[in-house]
Amino acid sequence: MTEPVLRVSDLRVHFPVRRGLLARRAGTVKAVDGLSLCLNAGRTLALVGESGCGKSTTARAILRLVPATAGRIELGGTDIGTLGGRRLRQARRDAQMVFQDPHASLDPRMTVLDIIAEPLRAHGIVRARGAMVREVAEIMEQVGLCAAFLRRYPHELSGGQCQRVGIARALALRPKVIIADEPLSALDLSIRAQIINLLVDLQRKTDIAYLLIAHDLAVVRHIAHDVAVMYLGRVVEQAPAERLFARPGHPYSQALLSAMAVPDPVCERGRQRLPLAGEPPSPLDPPAGCAFHPRCRHAFAPCRGEEPALRDRGDGQLVRCHLDEPPAFAAPWHRAGPGAAPGTAAGAGEEGQACSG
Repeated sequence: MTEPVLRVSDLRVHFPVRRGLLARRAGTVKAVDGLSLCLNAGRTLALVGESGCGKSTTARAILRLVPATAGRIELGGTDIGTLGGRRLRQARRDAQMVFQDPHASLDPRMTVLDIIAEPLRAHGIVRARGAMVREVAEIMEQVGLCAAFLRRYPHELSGGQCQRVGIARALALRPKVIIADEPLSALDLSIRAQIINLLVDLQRKTDIAYLLIAHDLAVVRHIAHDVAVMYLGRVVEQAPAERLFARPGHPYSQALLSAMAVPDPVCERGRQRLPLAGEPPSPLDPPAGCAFHPRCRHAFAPCRGEEPALRDRGDGQLVRCHLDEPPAFAAPWHRAGPGAAPGTAAGAGEEGQACSG
């Protein structure tokens, strides 16, 4: 197996909470608490979970946009957590980010040409003006934008066009990894399909790896090769996408899949529903034992006092649960297969499967 382009080991991101006039420390929010993942070239790993579970914080910590409390982040075999200055800037060429809001992520005072050219200038890759315009036009063509957009400003573009500019900016440095934080949530449904197809096509052509943060499980099922399910800062299940959607092993994963819309009226009427009771616990005061046990219908004595380990259930499926076998769960939609079957895109297969940290 080739060396992973991204490996994260035991990542922890804790934020102190201070209160009162003297700003006394009142506790610690464990936004990410012991997360490990591994991503190979040409693969897509999706991070899913409820809002507030730590997905975006994980992405920002990997790029060192927020400081990590502990853990190791390796990009192309190099631990970037110890780098600084010029060496950190050079390492950042290999990992870029596409943000959630396409309009807010672009400088309204800069033209499309200047936005895409900015990373090229910052890293000294292209200096001559004419060569810069040609390079930017070539990158724009890759994402489906013509040269007529070069002199336009973000407010003159639609949401889908702005997101294409954001993707073009991320591609400008030819990175090994793109971290996409909810890249479709601010777009109309018709535009989402275009952006999904664009990301898939780019991966097939360039063998780039994606770390995709998403709420929409239909999108995840369409483009992800592997899925990691997060709950309260920890991964509770990680598995190849096809296996997770066919046979989820954690009660929380089952609840997420039961809420997924199925475009088949027959399946929709007869499907199993697993509504969750209550709200996620506060990361400032997580429950003892398994963090999910207050909302889990299968909780028993060990769940309330002992934190479960991430155990291998076979076929690359890791589950953080005390149950020896997953609860019965009917997934009627998995027989039809995904729109673009996970594990069959370019770079996939047995040898290309993402490993687990």
